[in-house]
Amino acid sequence: MVSDDVVDDGPREWLAGAVAGDRTAWDALVDRYTGMLWSIARAHRLGDHDAGDVIQTTWLRLLDNLERIDDPDRIGGWLATTARRECLHVLRRTKREPALDVVELLAPVSSQDDPDVDVGVLRDERDSLLWTVFDTLSDACRRLLRVMIADPAPSYAEISEALDMPIGSIGPTRQRCLAALRVQAVAAGITMDLG
Repeated sequence: MVSDDVVDDGPREWLAGAVAGDRTAWDALVDRYTGMLWSIARAHRLGDHDAGDVIQTTWLRLLDNLERIDDPDRIGGWLATTARRECLHVLRRTKREPALDVVELLAPVSSQDDPDVDVGVLRDERDSLLWTVFDTLSDACRRLLRVMIADPAPSYAEISEALDMPIGSIGPTRQRCLAALRVQAVAAGITMDLG
């Protein structure tokens, strides 16, 4: 178990301690981020065995790179990126492709399939990554998609007026923007299934 003074520290202190060989600091890192790594592996629809391998490999990668981490405060992002890459490696190796439908990405998630999985954590991780990918789209795509997901949904006439865009180009532009989002989401390893 991790001591109370280490728990009060943050990633910067834990990483520095791990570099110095402090087992308690390493345990604090593992305690803090293993749940996130499981969420990422499950989001890629990996079975328990493959998910366990991904998590173990991710921790080994960190161990190999402890002294090379440039920004210790972003260790969570480094671990998440490494885990996603490992998941994609496993999927390529097993010739499986992650299921993805951008329209269904934001659909409500059910915890009935696996009650032990913290669905909220999975959803938050996926949504955070999706918004990061969303930010890579062109400014025009971001503006259009943001307007279109407003609640209540605006009419095409309202969208046309708000964005100074011909009504006839809204649908085709939306399709191109969603296609670009889909490509970026797949590249980032986002899957629709969180169970």
